[in-house]
Amino acid sequence: MHQSVITRKGQTTIPKEIRTFLKLEPNDKLFYIVEGEKVVLKPLHGDILELRGSVPAKDHPADFDKVLKTTRKKAAKKIIEGH
Repeated sequence: MHQSVITRKGQTTIPKEIRTFLKLEPNDKLFYIVEGEKVVLKPLHGDILELRGSVPAKDHPADFDKVLKTTRKKAAKKIIEGH
C-alpha cells in the first residue's frame, strides 16, 4: 500500500508507482470521485468523454454527444468573440 503526507496547504505528492500506473504527466488533471467511504482518483487525459460513467446518473442519462457538441460551440463562440 502506498501513502503520502498532506502539507499544511493541503498538498500531497502522488507516489511514483501510482503516477506510473495512471500514466500521469505534469499538469494532468485528476478527478476525485467519492464512493461511499473511499475516494477514487480518475486521471483526465484530454477528453471529457473519458469520464463517462464516473458520475452517478440522475433521473435521466445525459446525452454526452449533445453535451460535447454544445460545449464545443460555446468554446468556439468565446474564442471568436475574444478576437
